[in-house]
Amino acid sequence: MAVAAVISFDTVGQIATGGGEAATWTAAIALFFLVPYALLFAETGAAFPQEGGPYVWVKLALGRPAAALTTLMYWVTNPIWLGGSLVFLAAQTWDGFVFHLGSGTVADYTFKLLFVWIAILTAVVSLRRGKWITTVGAAAKVLALAVFTLTAVIYGVRHGFHGLAGTSFAPTTTGFLALVPILLFAYVGFEAPNAAGEEMHDPQRDVPAALGRSATVAACCYLLPVLALLAVVPAHQVTGIGGFMEGARLVFGVYGAAAGPLLKITAVMFVFALLTQGSAWMIVSDRMQAMAAADGGFFTRALGTFHPRLGTPVRTNLLSGAVATVFMLAAMRLAHGDAADVFAVVLTVAVTTLLLSYLVVVPALVLLRLRRPDVPRPYRVPFGTRGFLCCAALVYAWILIGSWSALFPGVLEQLFGIDYVFHDVWGVSRAAFETFTLGTVALLLTVGVVGVAVARRQDGLPAAAGEPGAQPEGTV
Repeated sequence: MAVAAVISFDTVGQIATGGGEAATWTAAIALFFLVPYALLFAETGAAFPQEGGPYVWVKLALGRPAAALTTLMYWVTNPIWLGGSLVFLAAQTWDGFVFHLGSGTVADYTFKLLFVWIAILTAVVSLRRGKWITTVGAAAKVLALAVFTLTAVIYGVRHGFHGLAGTSFAPTTTGFLALVPILLFAYVGFEAPNAAGEEMHDPQRDVPAALGRSATVAACCYLLPVLALLAVVPAHQVTGIGGFMEGARLVFGVYGAAAGPLLKITAVMFVFALLTQGSAWMIVSDRMQAMAAADGGFFTRALGTFHPRLGTPVRTNLLSGAVATVFMLAAMRLAHGDAADVFAVVLTVAVTTLLLSYLVVVPALVLLRLRRPDVPRPYRVPFGTRGFLCCAALVYAWILIGSWSALFPGVLEQLFGIDYVFHDVWGVSRAAFETFTLGTVALLLTVGVVGVAVARRQDGLPAAAGEPGAQPEGTV
């Protein structure tokens, strides 16, 4: 589940647009962010394995209202992402490599709607069955990345690694500020399976081990394909929305007549992996949001009802589908025929909402560590409380920088005297960009505050049978 959710096909090309230093920053952030981040969540996830994950942690540390608002920001990232960058990348890939869809056509709309709702229906079916879909997707994702990396090496040996000519891997401030938000977005999410903590056989044992394995796999699945892509494709030719598949089109030439069919198979795998990636996030984040509702923290407990037979929060799943659909339609109107520009903007919105949630989640972990030392902790961060606090401070600093850079791109660059022409970078004006991002955040906060207020008014009313959330079907 963690591999399916965290390894993001849509960010590989976006990271590679940073050129040679993208590989340097990918490795550096893996070491100085991913490792302490994984340590923090491994300890907390094993100590507090209850269903709901981050919602439970923030509630225990800061109370129900803070937990409800944080969960809203965490959850809504995923339907925004599903209806934004994931569906746009899937449609672009299908259009270019499998079957022509066109832009803004009936076929284009139909494909995108089917993509969104198949991902939602995968989350609706019982976890006992749905997990196999995401597992196959995770395997397809790792296989596709491994085949691409190996093929790129073969291509480079035969034709030369021309992409590396004149490429500098030296880190720069400009590259740092441009890549931090997208790299943090790529690496976060390993705590997501904790949302289904009570559906694991032994979460206190499984969570730390799963985090360690998943973090290692994720770091390799970002760094190696980015290096391979940059080795064969000059950085100025790499695009965020088509980088991976365009690189595959080039390197698959080593297979001769078989290149066309293999490329089409890879494109189908690519789209399927994107679909299951969205499904995996829907499975875990919808459970978090459903737990917040069932606990009386967001509008009505009815929203948190788990289906008695499927064991899934069907109402929250359907709400996610509706949000993803609305966002997809809004993004298509914003695109005005240019998919690359809207791809970057909608991905930034998803980055922003997710990173903002961690500004509350990380302090909650610290408070739980300090206030509840008596809770059994099967796994502990090295060097005890001091080590935990150092990891938390380092992670929080990264999140602050990433959040600011995602919300207000270009501001830190100007402080450092770096030229930053906003329209050239984003393809839209700063006013349009800030309206879309800040407007989305303001709307979400308004919805969250209203949801908490409504839930408080209903808090004294008895819940209908099953509304607090029936136990999901079986264990996995």
